[in-house]
Amino acid sequence: MPLLPEPGPARTLALSTLVNTVGRGTWLTASALFLTRSVGLSVAQVGLGLTITALVSLVASTPMGYLADRLGPRGIQLTALLASGVLTAALVAVRSFPTFLVVGVLMAVADAASRGARGALIAGAVPADQRVRTRAYLRAVTNVGISVGAVVAGVGLAADTRAAYVALILLDCVTYLGAAAILLRLASVPPVPAPAHGPRLIALRDRPFLAFTVLDGLMSMHFGLLNIALPLWIADHTAAPHWLISACMLVNTVIVVLFQVRASRGTEELAGAGRAARRAGAVIAVACVVFAASGGVSTPAAVTLLLAGSFVHVIGELWHAAAGWGISFGLAPAHAQGQYQGAYGMGMQLGGMVAPVVVTSLAIGWGVPGWLLLGGLFLLLGALVPPVVRWAERSRPAEAATAPVPVG
Repeated sequence: MPLLPEPGPARTLALSTLVNTVGRGTWLTASALFLTRSVGLSVAQVGLGLTITALVSLVASTPMGYLADRLGPRGIQLTALLASGVLTAALVAVRSFPTFLVVGVLMAVADAASRGARGALIAGAVPADQRVRTRAYLRAVTNVGISVGAVVAGVGLAADTRAAYVALILLDCVTYLGAAAILLRLASVPPVPAPAHGPRLIALRDRPFLAFTVLDGLMSMHFGLLNIALPLWIADHTAAPHWLISACMLVNTVIVVLFQVRASRGTEELAGAGRAARRAGAVIAVACVVFAASGGVSTPAAVTLLLAGSFVHVIGELWHAAAGWGISFGLAPAHAQGQYQGAYGMGMQLGGMVAPVVVTSLAIGWGVPGWLLLGGLFLLLGALVPPVVRWAERSRPAEAATAPVPVG
């Protein structure tokens, strides 16, 4: 699979994303150490600040998506990227928890605006049958960009000086500006007028869509399996060497880059996307069983099972991601793609917020029974998506692409 799509709007979006995520990778890798070792915040303060900013981003997602629909997604996306660049540079001036919180909250609002605008921009710039494929390309290049950024950040972390951390922050700032400059090559997507009557934030009144958002968000807790539960499980509950943590991460990254676009085939239609979500839940459940089996066995067996579980897990991850894109685009009316994409993003944020507690309490706290319970949970969540999608389809008239979505 080529890393970039064919020339056109999809390639422009991919290039902008690639540049931006290199900077994002540097910040994600270096942020905790910068805030604690250079700024002087405590671990508790960093955790509290990140929790507050995550809540702000969650609350702002749908309103920012609505703004992208009304004012035009390209302009909102550019504004969000430029604001994020300025706010990232402002991190250099942070010297206390209150200033960190102010900058972090503003960055969370800009990030929410960028997410909602990105979805509306894809919907407006790319043909309907290519939207999911485009999102798949963007996810693949995001993995590449973050990986490159993490490697670059490693140089700064090795130096462990304030000058090195500031250099990484300024690099992140430059990537925001570079991403905005590339996005200027994309034709403007005209704003969509709001309906003359009825509520404005219809995504938050669309019960079947919100039900799907919650299911999808809870399903996204599986990301915490790889990033949180598995490293702790490998280190404390298996005979596998610790370097296997990185190997499992590498398996995930490589497969996403190589196969996310291919895995998205068939999810452009709602029925196919629903089936993909069901398959994802079943496959992730199998991965949980395989991970559980890796405890209490010999080193070679543990290594084999953990690598196999990582491979099975990422297959489910590919289907889960593609299913979410197909359903979120397919259920959104044409005049509200931004706010629906913003609302869809709320589910992912919800999953990210609850995953650390859920996966560590079950997989690490309960051991094998916890892994099996998690597997059953993912199996159930995936099985519930197709009927919820059918419920959502029944609530929409044939002209849903041009008319407001009826609620209830």
